[in-house]
Amino acid sequence: MTTSLAVQSGARLDNLQASRFHLWLAALIGGGMFFDGFDLFLAGNVLGAVLHSGFSTLALNGWFASATFLGMTIGAFCSGWIGDHLGRRVTYQVNLLIFGIASIAAALAPNMEVLIAARFVMGVGLGAEIVVGYATYTEFLPPAVRGRWLGILAMPMQVALFLSSLAGLLIIPSFGWRPMFWISAIGALIVWYLRKNIPESPRWLEHKGRFEEAERVVHQIEVASGQPENKSRVPERPRTALPKSSLRNPQLLLRLFVGSVTVIVLNVVVFGFLTFVPTFFVKAGLSVVKSLGFTTIMTLGGPIGGIIALMVVDKIGRKGALIASALIAAVIGCFYPYVGNGLMITVVGFALVTSIYVNSVTGYSMFVPELFPTDVRLSGVGICHTIGRLAGAIVPGLILFAYGNYGMVGVLAFMVACLIIQAIVVGALGVEPRHRSLEELIPQDTDAALGPRNQSVSATNAPQATSS
Repeated sequence: MTTSLAVQSGARLDNLQASRFHLWLAALIGGGMFFDGFDLFLAGNVLGAVLHSGFSTLALNGWFASATFLGMTIGAFCSGWIGDHLGRRVTYQVNLLIFGIASIAAALAPNMEVLIAARFVMGVGLGAEIVVGYATYTEFLPPAVRGRWLGILAMPMQVALFLSSLAGLLIIPSFGWRPMFWISAIGALIVWYLRKNIPESPRWLEHKGRFEEAERVVHQIEVASGQPENKSRVPERPRTALPKSSLRNPQLLLRLFVGSVTVIVLNVVVFGFLTFVPTFFVKAGLSVVKSLGFTTIMTLGGPIGGIIALMVVDKIGRKGALIASALIAAVIGCFYPYVGNGLMITVVGFALVTSIYVNSVTGYSMFVPELFPTDVRLSGVGICHTIGRLAGAIVPGLILFAYGNYGMVGVLAFMVACLIIQAIVVGALGVEPRHRSLEELIPQDTDAALGPRNQSVSATNAPQATSS
């Protein structure tokens, strides 16, 4: 490689076909997200158990949920800044180590107050992982299949939803809630060790002017993908410093608003409603075992929703999937409080969870990470999640207030209103990332400063390069 030519990381990565390399990367990033998801979703089962055993109270359960969100708020904000300034690799290794160590502390907690404190620290790692994992993987994927593969990356977390509930059903009644934290702690630390060889994002390296490193990494990816001739398909251009983006750009400010609304609503429906479902069942008079059984069946909707999302997002687009799933969940939510007990509440609950997770996978893993340019991607995603987590920190109080005064009708009415707001905002103001290169999604006034554009594949799988 001559030193006067830029590596064109984005165009070369976009021209690759999805390969074993992308699957390997998804496995390592997804492994950490699985155990983060396992721990995140075990909260509902653990809260029901500690309430039933007298280890906690309903008020302390609320503090537990709020501490999770506050920790995730700090983790989301810090990981965004660190990821854009120091690199993606540094961030996703540090956050998983924090999470693993804090999980050990939670497993050993002598009282609910210590468990809440440990949960806050765990939240820092949880918030960082969600921001860094999806945004980092986004930068390696060709646009024609980016939605599908981001959906594949999201699957470990959706499977974690079901397995966490299943583990709670099998473990908590016989062994208590502490082994649940041991599972997430040991698993997270194992994945932390295995992830030490994950490559840095070539797009980020090139934006930082680290051209030799970017060339080396992108060449290794081309070889690992079985396409070492890929470089010749991308016209070279003079190596120049890439322009810096600013989140104060009016178009990026609008995307921050849309992304923040999306995340706020996801926090309400995923972590607000689903976290408290076992507690609601216990308060309604069900045994812990029966409550966990109902919840486990409902949470099968998590992986099913993830599969549906990855099948449709590259066909109907991110906006279409978000709007449709939000409205379907809103309609089901209107009926949920009136279906009674037993089989019907489980079946309707399963349908509700499925539609919620189509929305969640599309929003978290695809739509929000695609909104921002490379040099501010993690900062933009981090700010969206920070705002979402700040809102999420007050959600448990609002959920408990609605439940205490209006029962499940009040809880579902609150959730339905949020889903309708999300559908309106995304539909009216959101951009559609489907089949577009990440460079093509840069706002026009920023893009004008780029000079000659990177060349990348078209929306189809055609081998020729087209202007992005």
